[in-house]
Amino acid sequence: MSVLPPDPSSEARHAQTWALVRLICGHICLHGSMAGLRMAAPLLALRQGHSAFAVGVLLALFSLTQVFLALPAGRYADRHGLKRPMGLGVMAASLGASMAVLWPHFWVLCLGALLMGGATGAASIALQRHVGRAATDSTELKRVFSWLAIGPAVSNFIGPVAAGLLIDHVGIWMGGSAGDDNGFRGAFVMLALLPWATWLWVRHTVELPPVAQPPGATHQHVWHLLREPRMRRLLLVNWLLASCWDVHTFVVPVLGHERAFSASEIGAILGAFAIAAAAVRVAMPLLAAHLREWVVVSGAMVITGLLFAIYPLMVSPWTMGLCSVLLGLALGSVQPMIMSTLHQITPHALHGQALGLRLASINLSSVLMPMLFGTAGMVVGVSVVFWTLGAMVSAGSALAWRLRP
Repeated sequence: MSVLPPDPSSEARHAQTWALVRLICGHICLHGSMAGLRMAAPLLALRQGHSAFAVGVLLALFSLTQVFLALPAGRYADRHGLKRPMGLGVMAASLGASMAVLWPHFWVLCLGALLMGGATGAASIALQRHVGRAATDSTELKRVFSWLAIGPAVSNFIGPVAAGLLIDHVGIWMGGSAGDDNGFRGAFVMLALLPWATWLWVRHTVELPPVAQPPGATHQHVWHLLREPRMRRLLLVNWLLASCWDVHTFVVPVLGHERAFSASEIGAILGAFAIAAAAVRVAMPLLAAHLREWVVVSGAMVITGLLFAIYPLMVSPWTMGLCSVLLGLALGSVQPMIMSTLHQITPHALHGQALGLRLASINLSSVLMPMLFGTAGMVVGVSVVFWTLGAMVSAGSALAWRLRP
């Protein structure tokens, strides 16, 4: 009996699939560390008596480093590929969480937020650039970015839920009470170790060859992309949708604290959002050939506006969790479509820098918006923040429809 040789194309597809799985797992570990710190650090600040405005400043610092590092990180990824930026990001993220273990004070949390945010942003740019360059057509772009987008969705569940459970239980295990200093230290230890798992997943990835410039080609600069109307519309739509993620991350801990929810309940509400976002992204690769980027994005913006209108009226963990699930389904469908569109309208040599420009634009608002949320929350209440942004994102759906080629 003869044995047929293996199909080389099948072996290649298997290798590509496994490589993508490793990258997704690495992304989950690194992003999960930041997601957990974004939940735990504000809760510790509130426990220490800091105001909603101070919490807004703390959350803004997760984005501040990315504003200044995004474009340099994109250029660095264009020159050096994947593994070197990822290694530097792992070290910086672990250092940011480790400092909170040793000195759990507000200003140390702020420094940790700067390190964690910058590290995660730079590593994400390198990862997204690598995956986008490996895709061969628009359908594959939507498919691989849908799979890759599962990483942050899953990590937004793992990070906050694991951190919340440790905050509530480590203190009891050590003879104290739920939510004491030992509980927060236990959570920060876990968040400091998690980035190192990223390197274990990513270190064997094969680097792609550098982009070859044609002889006599003129030097291209990322700022030239802003002359394109579709790029400007894409950045504005992406900013509106990113603001929805920011306001949800900010308002849920504040509302939960006001309504005396436990850390586990707050983490579960944020985790429900993450599970829903992951679920819709699991389904999207199967439907990639039938999805149109502008239709998905504009529809998600309308649904988000409606959910933001009713979210503040929910007063129990269960009803807030239901809204969180529906919001996760809507917003979770957006990022793969945004990334697919971005790669289709950007030259290959500028992919890293274009990703950096996108990240810088949304994080510039993320620096300002949490402080604005905190100020507005103190003056008019967090419900008005939800309603205002809901109206803005609903109106922005018209811009998303105009992303049609």
